[in-house]
Amino acid sequence: MLDSIFSTAASVDSTITINGLLAALGTALILGIAISLVYTKTNKGKSPSQSFALTLVMLPAVVTIIILLVGSNVARAFSLAGAFSIIRFRSAPGDAKDITYVLFTMAVGLAAGMGYLLYAAIITAALCAVMIVLEFTKFGLITGTGKILKITIPENLDYQNAFDTVFQKYTSNFRLCRVKTADLGSLYELTYSVTTKSETNDKDFIDELRCRNGNLNITLVLDAPSGEL
Repeated sequence: MLDSIFSTAASVDSTITINGLLAALGTALILGIAISLVYTKTNKGKSPSQSFALTLVMLPAVVTIIILLVGSNVARAFSLAGAFSIIRFRSAPGDAKDITYVLFTMAVGLAAGMGYLLYAAIITAALCAVMIVLEFTKFGLITGTGKILKITIPENLDYQNAFDTVFQKYTSNFRLCRVKTADLGSLYELTYSVTTKSETNDKDFIDELRCRNGNLNITLVLDAPSGEL
């Protein structure tokens, strides 16, 4: 199957050879290590998981072995699908970037298992370069810090535009998410989703809000989870 790393197609009827197996596994492991290194280097400030980094090393090799064993045999493919159907994976959900890396390593393992070793190396180099460029250019990153702001106001205050000037000064974007009555309707509790500017001083921000809401309660939740509202 793996007579030449420059072959544009692999023979579907040939058997696995020791040299082909070693070439495919070696390529998959080397490319997996490269992908894992890119992952750890581009996630330094986010405490990258060691188990996930090791998974990125092993996953291309595992996928390569599966592809080599299945080959063009339909019966093997169905048997393998049945065997994997009894496996249950339980783990904390990762972010979209981690899922992208998983799909990336699976694609590399698939290419290596099918005999496209040179193509697998080219794909790895190209996508790793793209990952590095996007990470260091901070592509798609919103400047500032997302927070949840809860403001208590008296019932006679028009909350629709009461704090707009303060928000425009200290935040890059804001959104009113919830309005709730309190103390038998004599007070309102407003919940905002805000992204404060990087130079914003939280104390100054809160002090200006206090001047607008009659010095009633204000809560600023830092790095709140999405289910906090």
